[in-house]
Amino acid sequence: MLTETIFFDTLRQGLWVATITSVPILAAALVAGVAVGLFQALTSIQEMTLTFVPKLGCIVVAFWMSMNFMTQTLVAFFQDRLIPMIQGG
Repeated sequence: MLTETIFFDTLRQGLWVATITSVPILAAALVAGVAVGLFQALTSIQEMTLTFVPKLGCIVVAFWMSMNFMTQTLVAFFQDRLIPMIQGG
């Protein structure tokens, strides 16, 4: 039986997993954005593609490097929490 406590605990844990899995990508975008912004401020170059392309490259690299971690985290959450709830355990 799914009670409110179990539901909200599962929801809290799911939001935590979503936060943890998004941190590497958001951190890479933050670092790239600050670096490009600093470069633009120092050189007075205000080209729009200069901000987009490095951020996109950093995000793709961070996603590629952290894909294993994100997959393991999501699989562990599903196996430990959601699948037993679906099976009735």
